[in-house]
This record gives sequence, C-alpha cells and structure tokens, in this order.
Amino acid sequence: QLQLVESGGGLVQPGGSLRLSCTASGFTLENYAIGWFRQAPGKEREGVSCISSSSDSTDYADSVKGRFIIFRDNAANTVYLQMNSLKPEDTAVYYCAASLRTTNPPMCVPIGSWGQGTQVTVSS
Repeated sequence: QLQLVESGGGLVQPGGSLRLSCTASGFTLENYAIGWFRQAPGKEREGVSCISSSSDSTDYADSVKGRFIIFRDNAANTVYLQMNSLKPEDTAVYYCAASLRTTNPPMCVPIGSWGQGTQVTVSS
C-alpha cells in the first residue's frame, strides 16, 4: 500500500545535475503529498523536499534550497526531484514516500512504505 519506486540516481561530478523519479504503483500519486528523503552512511534519514498533493506548495531543506526543485507529472503518476549544482555532501541513498504535509514546520511526514531508494554519488 502506498508503494513508490525511486529511480534516476547515479554517479555525477560536483556541479552536475540529476533528475530523480518517484513513481507510484497501486495508488494515484496526486492524492498525496510526496516527500523526498535521503540517508547517508552512518546518518539518520533526513527530509530533503516535500510537495503538496495539489502541487501548490513545495518545501526544501536548507541544505538544498536554491539547488533542488520538486515537481509532479500527474499524467505519468510521477514526482521528480531535479538536483542541480550537486555537492559531494549530497551523496546518499534517496527515497520518496507518500506523506502528510505539515505547515509549521513545513515538512513531509511519511506514511507510505519505503522502497529500495536510488543511490546518488557526487564525486570527481
């Protein structure tokens, strides 16, 4: 239930870009807020970005604000995370999850299942 599949990760040089995809299976993605999260080795999973169900609101962690953009393609039942100006500290496994979106503080609280994630490695 509320399962999502992440894809699009890979190896990129610092300053490069990647676009991650989050595709729903078994439910209509546009009915839920969707959050992107990441986890680096030895660290807690942290929220990266959140998009409301209507796409009217987006939230970003301070560490990625101005570099990452979250958006939806409802026809493809997919949420994307466009990652620009990538830094080595962005290296992590990235996950998406169906979420409840809060406004104060602005964040996604995951309610769906975690997938396998997609590895992003930023290195020269």
